[in-house]
Amino acid sequence: MHLFHIPGMTCGGCPGAVTRAIQKLDPKTRIEGSLEDRTITVAMDKAEVSLLAALENAGYPAQAVSDDR
Repeated sequence: MHLFHIPGMTCGGCPGAVTRAIQKLDPKTRIEGSLEDRTITVAMDKAEVSLLAALENAGYPAQAVSDDR
């Protein structure tokens, strides 16, 4: 599981755009998002750097969030 903070995810259409960007890497990827917190959780085995690049290319720069809360 990967957790990302996406500051640019600000409107109702953003989660769909983020989901489409990540699902280009793997269409079966499970993604859960919180527009309020501007975070997404991605259940995928791809390297974190691949996910960050996909988000960046879609116009949604993101930061990985440590799961040590």
